[in-house]
Amino acid sequence: MESPTLADWVGDVRSFAGRQWQREPALFPRTDPTAPAPPFDLDELDAAFDGGLLRTPYLEMVRSDKVTVPPEAFTTARVINGVSHHGFADRAKVLALLRGGATLLLRCVDQWHGPTGELVARLSEELDRRVEAFFFVTPAGGQGLAVHRDDADVFVLQAAGRKTWYVHDAPAAADWRLGELPDDERSPLRLHGVLEPGGVLYVPRGFAHRAVGAGGLSAHLSLTVRDLSVQDLRTALEGQLTEGLGLPARPLGEAAIREACATLLDHARARLDALGPEDLLRAARAARPRPPGAGAATETLAEAARDWESGAPTAGRTGPAAVGRTWRRLRAAARAKA
Repeated sequence: MESPTLADWVGDVRSFAGRQWQREPALFPRTDPTAPAPPFDLDELDAAFDGGLLRTPYLEMVRSDKVTVPPEAFTTARVINGVSHHGFADRAKVLALLRGGATLLLRCVDQWHGPTGELVARLSEELDRRVEAFFFVTPAGGQGLAVHRDDADVFVLQAAGRKTWYVHDAPAAADWRLGELPDDERSPLRLHGVLEPGGVLYVPRGFAHRAVGAGGLSAHLSLTVRDLSVQDLRTALEGQLTEGLGLPARPLGEAAIREACATLLDHARARLDALGPEDLLRAARAARPRPPGAGAATETLAEAARDWESGAPTAGRTGPAAVGRTWRRLRAAARAKA
């Protein structure tokens, strides 16, 4: 099944871009029963537990009451080749903590779940932004995080149960801080609603928010859309100002260092005169990290195995057949010299 697009969640993309994107929070109830469901849900979570490879730091348990849940409370150790390795997910411990009001958080789901990775790659191309995926499971009445601000636009895809959302106003100043709101900050409430399965919530970057489980075991997939920071722009500017400049990495002597300074400044001034805001923005966007697996598909092991059996040429092949042929050639050459 093809990954959903932005239009599958918000309807008219043009209207969304003009009215809500980075301006207003919005809740989009599921109105079409045939609309695509989130690629990761509780069944996929059970499959991850069954697979046995889910471990920290991809999972953690959190509470909004400032109580730290140590990893050993929801993980177990395994002995592999005589060595004890810690941090493997323990479903029984996770369920016990969920029943006690804690929230399960899975990080970077796009890195280890194929369909979610495809969704993230597609959305990243559509929005021209870096996207990451997180999965939250919260019991009714539970709250994983206190009211906080994220350095990302967030799309929340409800997979199971119901969750009540409270979205507060944007920061009042440009130098706003990430994370939990200070006790003396009282941001006005902008959106209050219950997200049902199949529904989508959009929270703009910086808007404070919190969520409380409203019914059943609530599960949702959060897609965080990272935008540029000033540091990203600084890094891009440095790259643009020094592009095409060929200078020795370690000039010898005072005279050579002064000459390098003059050359660098002249080059930067010339580049700066030709550089506009849109050029810098494009350069910073182009430098953003690509999602894992994005780009050209790599050869699968099944494909490699078929080529191996057929003897088809494969670049850089170093399997047993190739090693055997190399050994026979070397042995024949040695015999010829004897």
